[in-house]
Amino acid sequence: MNIKSQENQKIPQWLMLMLAIACGVIVANLYFAQPLIGPISLALGISPQLSGMIVTLTQIGYGLGLLFIVPLSDLIENRKLILSVLVILLLALVALVVIPTANIFFIASFFIGIGAVAVQILVPYAAYLSSDEQRGRAVGNVMSGLLFGIMLARPVASFITAAWDWNAVFILAAVLIVLIMVMLRKYLPERKPVPTMKYGQLIKSLWGLFTTISILRRRAIYQAFLFSAFSLFWTVMPLWLVDAFALSQNGIALFSLAGVAGALAAPIAGRLADRGWTRCLTGAAFILGSFAFLLTHFLQDTVFALPILVVAAIVLDMAVSGNLILGQRAIYSLGSEIRGRLNGIFMAIFFLGGAVGSAIGGWSYAQYGWFFTSIIGLSMPLAAFVYYLTEQKNKA
Repeated sequence: MNIKSQENQKIPQWLMLMLAIACGVIVANLYFAQPLIGPISLALGISPQLSGMIVTLTQIGYGLGLLFIVPLSDLIENRKLILSVLVILLLALVALVVIPTANIFFIASFFIGIGAVAVQILVPYAAYLSSDEQRGRAVGNVMSGLLFGIMLARPVASFITAAWDWNAVFILAAVLIVLIMVMLRKYLPERKPVPTMKYGQLIKSLWGLFTTISILRRRAIYQAFLFSAFSLFWTVMPLWLVDAFALSQNGIALFSLAGVAGALAAPIAGRLADRGWTRCLTGAAFILGSFAFLLTHFLQDTVFALPILVVAAIVLDMAVSGNLILGQRAIYSLGSEIRGRLNGIFMAIFFLGGAVGSAIGGWSYAQYGWFFTSIIGLSMPLAAFVYYLTEQKNKA
């Protein structure tokens, strides 16, 4: 199938589903370790203060991959690039299982982040294959697969660890990546971009794109603040659920599973964005993000404490996933010839925010507990909202 001939046509439903499944399976590898910080740290002798680095290193690797690998999608054939990057992910997963030591785990975590950037070469396929009128819906549907992967990764990892061991999580992940590689090799259409510059020039152009395209800069900063709060919440929450509620690994998994409901905001946000609701939905996302943390301050030692916490998790996940679709729709409308670089910049900046949130969350919880940590989390969407108030009404 020729991508160029399909541009501005309706994306086939089977292809949209395949992209959504692949995105979900690949991106889940960024989050499998998040609810397992406790057992992994205990098994490998990692101190509580450094436990957040398990997630942080993965996000740093992901951010670097977004900056230096994803832009290659504007230069070389995309299917080959995706499969090559997935090999890195597969090797890192195998290393975690074969050589389970603290140093290897940190190094492999970094390369899991590098390999998982394949998902951000896949996501723009939905934009390439869809018409302008369908773009928000198509990107929203494919991104819902990615977001379900993010949300389901935590409960799946917890359930598997409770049944077997944390090593089993990464064995299963490696098997799934092999299956995804076979599926993509067989069914993913080729996309051969027409290069207009060399790789060095391409990388140098990233800063120029960031400084000159205000929509890109603004949407990336918005999402960085929200995702920082999201990463802080989900890095600390498994630890707090054990300390405050004495939940087992299965209990943590059930709590994490509730957060999956937040991913339903993605396709809804895409459809509403197609109708011109981007600006008001963006402001609502920041308010919801701060409100989620505020809810946790009303917990009492009653049967309603956990349900309230579940509501907070769902609200936060809805804010983050919805705003992500709004941002991607905005930047994907800026031109197909630079879409790979735009996506790389956007994702790198907001995942850098996630890395900061994970690192701060692990440190602040170990030092000062949930109250102080939640205040930091609440301030992140609030800061984004203050920045949002400077946005002109005619901007996306």
